[in-house]
Amino acid sequence: MSLPQIDPATYAAQLATKLAEFKTNFAPFGLPEPAVFRSAPLHYRQRAEFRIWHAGERIDYAMFAPADPKRPIVLEDFPTAAASICALMPRLREKLQAQAVLKTKLFQVNFLATRSGQMLVTLIYHRKLDTDWETAARALAAELQIKLIGRSLKQKIVLESDWLLEELEVGNRRLRYQQVEGSFTQPNAGVNQQMLGWACQQAQGLGGDLLELYCGNGNFTVALAPQFGRVLATEMSKSSVKAADYNLAANDIRNVTMVRMASDEISDALARVRPFTRLKDVDLDGYRFTTLFVDPPRSGLDAPTLQLASGFEYILYISCNPQTLRDNVEALQATHRLSAAAVFDQFPYTHHLECGLLLTRR
Repeated sequence: MSLPQIDPATYAAQLATKLAEFKTNFAPFGLPEPAVFRSAPLHYRQRAEFRIWHAGERIDYAMFAPADPKRPIVLEDFPTAAASICALMPRLREKLQAQAVLKTKLFQVNFLATRSGQMLVTLIYHRKLDTDWETAARALAAELQIKLIGRSLKQKIVLESDWLLEELEVGNRRLRYQQVEGSFTQPNAGVNQQMLGWACQQAQGLGGDLLELYCGNGNFTVALAPQFGRVLATEMSKSSVKAADYNLAANDIRNVTMVRMASDEISDALARVRPFTRLKDVDLDGYRFTTLFVDPPRSGLDAPTLQLASGFEYILYISCNPQTLRDNVEALQATHRLSAAAVFDQFPYTHHLECGLLLTRR
């Protein structure tokens, strides 16, 4: 058994198939011709996670197919990963192999890389980590010039820091993002950069204020904020809110207010269903919202959020699930039409497709 073949020669055809399916599914809603943003056909993932397979004294990187989760697929390389990850993998394996204190009961290795050249590696164990491990790990990190974290049950040993600083070019701006180990970040940095550029183009001239739901680490917030008078952004994850605060400051964004709230809670707050102490210092009546930006989880928008969305002049929607996006567009048909569309091939050689829509009030 092997992993699916990654063949750049088939890339254009597989993207054309996904694009055709997207256009067919959204044709009943008057879909404009979508902009198409391709991925690099190789070395496009800035994140990679591998199990470590022990065979006698030897260790290897491995993955498991869903259909046969007990049979390892040993990896010599991983061409979808960033070139910097691919270059580090054999060097790291060799160093881990040579030291029992680093190899014993090593279960998993996670890589996080940036386009700006930084690398963070997390080593996950099925044993308690001690001072001998830390001494060896510090030497390893210094030799390979990487950041390193050790994890085991109820343990997290951070040798330098647990985050990297990514830099992306959007328009004529160079944006900086703190990316925290274990928190969500867009895995395909090249396509993410294209998504940010498309979203900024759609936001030009919309004016007024922006409400953003599911803002994560401020990936879109940082890019979109200059297009609006003020931004109210919501997120539930504590680590993501902390990273978003850092990213706003790092990019000198001063017109954003962050609140830690779920989408249904902000919907209730704006509808004056009930008050929230987390909003006691926020003057909701002072906002003049024209635009709602959403980048929801795969489940899409729930009923209260759809009701909230129906009241906005514009809805800028990024989706990782075309099916739930279609369901949400159908629910908004009475109030909104499709003004612009895009597809972003975040995950080549898979059925997954990231989509973007601008919906305008009828």
